[in-house]
Amino acid sequence: MSTLQASYSKSPEFTAAGQEFPTVDRGAFVGAMSGAVTGVNVVTTDGPAGTFGVTVSAMASVSADPPMLLVCVNRRSPACAAIRENGVFCVNLLAVHQGDISDVFAGHPREGEAFDFRCAEWQSTVTGSARLPDAASTFDCVVDSGHDVGTHTIFVGRVVDVTATESAPLAHCRRAYCHPSTLPLNS
Repeated sequence: MSTLQASYSKSPEFTAAGQEFPTVDRGAFVGAMSGAVTGVNVVTTDGPAGTFGVTVSAMASVSADPPMLLVCVNRRSPACAAIRENGVFCVNLLAVHQGDISDVFAGHPREGEAFDFRCAEWQSTVTGSARLPDAASTFDCVVDSGHDVGTHTIFVGRVVDVTATESAPLAHCRRAYCHPSTLPLNS
């Protein structure tokens, strides 16, 4: 599998069934992906490498038996190296009222400092990572595996604890926050 990943991450041309296919232009890809509706998550970690958090949109269920999920974290983020070293992370699926927290951990706070945990009240999880008690859901995880792909690391986590509230989740589409029932439509 690592050989396949390495060939994909290093080559602008992909070969399938003996035919080469060029990689689409980055700008076209990013523009098209802006139409995807994604949840907004703050992934936190704590341990020997320190306490870090980062906003991510790429989070998905992997398995229910055993419960596992994946998150994609940009390797340039200090949180990526910390998750790898700490071996734990917590996914905080933000609630619709938590856009400001997302901005802080995306590095663009409206007020205060980027990546500053003082922007909200946090609880410690079973793994020691930080959890937002009023998030739509939280998933406390132990790292099962990590895979470097392109600019990101895909962390697969075994879920050891969860919380869920009645809060509507915060979503992102067309480069703006939205609520699932109020997605921006093209006019």
